Amino acid sequence: MKGSYQIARVKDRARIAEYLNREGQALLPLVDLVEEARLAVDQLVEVVGRATIEAVLVLSAQGVAGPKHRGKATGGIRWHGRQGGRVCMSDRKLRVERPRLRRKGRGRGGEVRIPAYEAMVSNPGLGKRMMEVVLAGVSTRNYGRVIPEMAEVVGVSRSAVSREFIEASEEELRRLLDRRFDDVDLIVIYVDGMRFGEHHVIAAVGVDAEGRKHVLGLAEGATENAAVVRGLLEDLVERGVKPGQRRLFVIDGSKALRRAIDEVFGPRNPVQRCRRHKVRNVTDHLPRDLKAQVAAAMRAAYKLPWDEGLARMKKQAEWLEVEYPSAAASLLEGLEETFTVNRLGLPGLLRRSLSATNIIENPNSVVRRATRRVSRWQSGKMVLRWAASAYLDAEKRFYRIMGYRDLWMLEALLGDDKLEVKKEVA
Repeated sequence: MKGSYQIARVKDRARIAEYLNREGQALLPLVDLVEEARLAVDQLVEVVGRATIEAVLVLSAQGVAGPKHRGKATGGIRWHGRQGGRVCMSDRKLRVERPRLRRKGRGRGGEVRIPAYEAMVSNPGLGKRMMEVVLAGVSTRNYGRVIPEMAEVVGVSRSAVSREFIEASEEELRRLLDRRFDDVDLIVIYVDGMRFGEHHVIAAVGVDAEGRKHVLGLAEGATENAAVVRGLLEDLVERGVKPGQRRLFVIDGSKALRRAIDEVFGPRNPVQRCRRHKVRNVTDHLPRDLKAQVAAAMRAAYKLPWDEGLARMKKQAEWLEVEYPSAAASLLEGLEETFTVNRLGLPGLLRRSLSATNIIENPNSVVRRATRRVSRWQSGKMVLRWAASAYLDAEKRFYRIMGYRDLWMLEALLGDDKLEVKKEVA
């Protein structure tokens, strides 16, 4: 259910802070955590809001000077009104009203620090969090307008956000391209491409013997560009992906990419052509009223044993050849390699994971969401920076592939010298 939102006025926030101060016992654990720097300040903002931070500052001040009383001030440290301040959030600076404490008597050194405020002021991580905010879809142009406390946010300009993001994303790109895989037992490699305006990027994601996914590398260019795809695969070899080990490659169907796999890793590696790409490529040649019917027939054939499914597909191509020869040709191109996982006899759940490039397309969707506000790509380097940052961000939430418990079967088959690798049938 959608809700309606409004920005609280200053006097409304003051009333909330007053209430929280009265009910301060509930916040005492937060005071301890903030003063000991164990709780990120922005978590407080997300949960309770700015009023909570100001209440925490009051409670922290009470821990130093004692409760505030009416009448004549007593004690060595006394309350001395309020003043404006700024706390460094991990993605912005936030203006707050903070208590002011002074020691009794005049002279320098009279101001007394409030522990919670000092902890908030020194909170690090501005650049990293800026990058996360930009990747979440907030354009630098609208940055100051869309932050939840937009009316009170100060201290961060559009140029500062852009500069921080460029530096952080360049570091992410370097980190990705410098990764080593000497000790990673990769048995599956997915390769797929995506487009950013006039630019293309190819990404490779590997799966190890335990089903864990690893972002392997990126290259600027399309999967149809033989030099680019070969360069990406050769870079993987240089960074420790040994070419002597047999692996299953799952690809989008590009002929240039298919040839590059044989050239770099040898002809003994089985290749699975992505079924989603195949269905889409075939139905793109058909009128609207036939698309769903042909797509359903193809998906049903992929569930059959490989020889039966292949025969059904060829019958489908014969039927299409009469009125839709382009669709028939697209169906037959590389058809046998769309049945590789069936031919290997892998269990159903694992077969689903290995029959399409979904695993690499999921982080691709993260990249698309992160870059949907970018209207102009200035260079290929800019595209790679954004893509690397988004892929590494997506990698933090990677799960093991479906059917990973059965990967031992694929590993055993890949190690069998008798395994026959079927080549493309046109």
